[in-house]
Formats: sequence, C-alpha cells, structure tokens
Amino acid sequence: MKKSGKSENNRSRPGKGAKAKPQSKSGKATAPKQEASNEVRLNKYIANAGVCSRREADKLIAAGEIKVNGQVVTELGYKVEPTDKVVYKGKKLTPEKPVYVLLNKPKDFITTTDDPENRRTVMELVKNACEERIYPVGRLDRNTTGLLLFTNDGELARKLAHPSHRVRKIYKVELDKNITKEDFIKIENGLELEDGLAIVDGLAIVDNNKKMIGIEIHIGKNRIVRRIFEHLGYEVVKLDRVMYGPLDKLNLPRGKWRFLNDKEIAKLKRLN
Repeated sequence: MKKSGKSENNRSRPGKGAKAKPQSKSGKATAPKQEASNEVRLNKYIANAGVCSRREADKLIAAGEIKVNGQVVTELGYKVEPTDKVVYKGKKLTPEKPVYVLLNKPKDFITTTDDPENRRTVMELVKNACEERIYPVGRLDRNTTGLLLFTNDGELARKLAHPSHRVRKIYKVELDKNITKEDFIKIENGLELEDGLAIVDGLAIVDNNKKMIGIEIHIGKNRIVRRIFEHLGYEVVKLDRVMYGPLDKLNLPRGKWRFLNDKEIAKLKRLN
C-alpha cells in the first residue's frame, strides 16, 4: 500500500519493508506500470467490498476504522494492491467485481434479501445469476410487477435510491374504474397525502382507456403510486413498473433477468 501523490523513498508500506521507486534515465522516480495498474484507492476498495460509498469510506478512514496489513490508516488518498489485507471491524474486506442484474419481477415475491415468515423473495429469482452477492436497489411491493435492479455496487445503489438524484420511474396502472377528468387534474397538480405533497412528473391515459394510466414519478415514498390513487377512491388492480431510469422491459419476460450492458451501466452512473 502506498500513499498517492507523494514520494515513498522514506516511507514504508504497512506490514512491509521500505520500497524505493525505480529511477528513470533522467534520474526521476517512476512507478512500475504493472504495479500502478493493480492499485486502487482505499476508499474505492472499501466501496467495492459493499461496505459503503466512497465518501462514507473516507470518513471511516479518517476515523481510524480501517486497518491495512495490520496497521491503522487514517490518511486519505492511499492506494492498496490485491495482496494487501484490508480489515474493517475485524473482518477482512474482499472487493467483488461489480455486477448489475435487471429483473422483471412477477407478483407474490417480497423485495428483501431474507424474510422471517419464509415467504418467497426476489432473491430466489436471481439466485443463479452470479456468484457475487447482489442486492435489490429500492423495492417493489409484493403485488407490484416490473423492473427491479440488483447490484453489489454499493455506491451506485445509494445514488439511485437517493431522491435528490430524481431517478425517473414509469408505472402502468390499471384502476377498478375510469378516472375522472377532475381527479386526473388533481394528480397532475400534486396531491397532499398524510406524509406530504406527492408530485408526479408525468401522467397520461393509455390507449384511450381511462382505467389504464401511465404515471412518471421520481419520489420513492412507500407505496406512493398506490396511495395517490387510493386517496381519490380508486383501487389499483395492477401496478407494473415499465421503466427505471434509462432501463426498460424490452425483450425481458416476466420472472426473467438479464445483465446490464456497458452502455446501460454508463447511463446509470451518469444520472444526476
């Protein structure tokens, strides 16, 4: 492990002997290319292990919560190598390859990693997707269907789940009766619910069927779409998430999953 941005000629890596940088023909210190390519910042290493985001990892480092090769590291900007032993709360951290899985969730599955009542969970549907430990980003109700993202990228998951990033979510809603023009306008203008104002980003009647509504929303309050319509006296018969950020259900049957491609991952990471 070494501290980035400074010479190591007079420093030692924790748990290892002092190591001088090789000299170039000009006499200036240069780092071996192979070593540099294998190094990663300590905060990224911690985030890749699924502990927290990079920003939160910096706080752990500064607070002296992280050990590298048996020694506490408190300075930011350090880099570690694959052979370094990084420990947090007595547990050795092992960064995993980032994995991104998209599921078209069916009904009757709980969005959780473990259910004490032994009900079926979404983890059963993606258990054969990869060896890495992946987790759902956000949640869908038991009777809500549609797109659900899984990943072990803790930093991205926290970003997508935070309302400040306004990740667009589009749902197709089937009601028990036709929506009235007055109620349609009320929803468009925002409804005051028991936990605050519910603002939608878009609303449309689907295929001229007033029982079928398309709704775009970014707020992530519990059961928010159902509660919007229930507040006005409607029963939501079916609720299906058809878009999540830039992701859609094209060629993804109900109950099936697929890996995101590089382009989709890049789009998710660019979301503000």
